Amino acid sequence: MRLPIDGQPKADSPLPAHTATSEHFSIGQWWPRRTAMGYSRFDTVTRHRPAWNAGKNVGTKRPLTQKQIWAIRFHLDREGRLRDKALFDLAIDSKLRGCDLVKIKISDVVAGVDIRNRATVIQQKTNRPVQFELTADVRATLLAWLERRGGSISDYLFPSRVDHTGHMSTRQYARLVDEWVTAIGLRKAEYGTHSLRRTKAAMIYRATGNIRAIQILLGHTKIENTVRYLGVDIEDALLLAERTEI
Repeated sequence: MRLPIDGQPKADSPLPAHTATSEHFSIGQWWPRRTAMGYSRFDTVTRHRPAWNAGKNVGTKRPLTQKQIWAIRFHLDREGRLRDKALFDLAIDSKLRGCDLVKIKISDVVAGVDIRNRATVIQQKTNRPVQFELTADVRATLLAWLERRGGSISDYLFPSRVDHTGHMSTRQYARLVDEWVTAIGLRKAEYGTHSLRRTKAAMIYRATGNIRAIQILLGHTKIENTVRYLGVDIEDALLLAERTEI
């Protein structure tokens, strides 16, 4: 099929083999690039279409403070949302990305009739294992949730609302996080699923200053990623130095 100057294909005019060269035919010249789902850069509507991130905070999401953590837990307890509290507590302790958190199976956190003290999962992003601890309060919440939820060890810990054999979607998880932070008076534009991943890591860093330990806990392959993730700057480095007396 030949593409003439006016950009309209002519089905009755096959493209000769010798013309399919860079000087006669340019893909980028004739096929418009897609700028948004369903729109081309040649569509007039896109000229006045605002950028998808216009006015949005798409940078690093804030970690939660200890006071905010307890406020969300109190809210979920008051509302009787046991599943959400188990999900929230596990997100804080595990420090996992949302895509890994929602795929946790019952067998990942259960050993016999007890909740494990430590668990290991394979990260989707790096395909590497990462280990995390489960504190006593979180184990108690997970046990209460499993007693209510039931199921076998091969089932997902947090099933989908649509397909009970599948896992909760990351979008549903993100919507829940928005609900939680909004319920305690926080702006959802400043918080997200990564806030829960960063929360405990940020607390450990402030208490110890051990970036290597945080790298291991977050499952980062490069320590530079951990530095950027925590937002470590020269002020942090100087504060750590000032605390150290020789």
